[in-house]
Amino acid sequence: MKTFAKVMKALSDPNRVKIVKLLQQKVMCVCELQAALKISQPSVSKHLKILEEAGLVDYQKDGLWVNYYLADGKQSPYSASLLGHLRHWLDNDPEIAELIKKAPFLNREELTG
Repeated sequence: MKTFAKVMKALSDPNRVKIVKLLQQKVMCVCELQAALKISQPSVSKHLKILEEAGLVDYQKDGLWVNYYLADGKQSPYSASLLGHLRHWLDNDPEIAELIKKAPFLNREELTG
């Protein structure tokens, strides 16, 4: 029950759902997510930590960069199921559709100068 509640709570915030939808498009760093969502870096990092603890997001360090991507779902059947469903949900929502259009053009090198 605790694992289920953790996954559901992680997806109860609109910004965290937006992060998941963005990470469906490509692997991203905090600065790319920050630019897409127009929220502060600490807020993005906090959201990513909650998603990671719920088994929805994972990361890999690459030199100075930390690359975030959707988890494989092995940590929890609940996270695996919801990640699968979210692939097909909300794409027609105007706000999500705009983020999806924007995602390919977010470039960490350009954002960080």
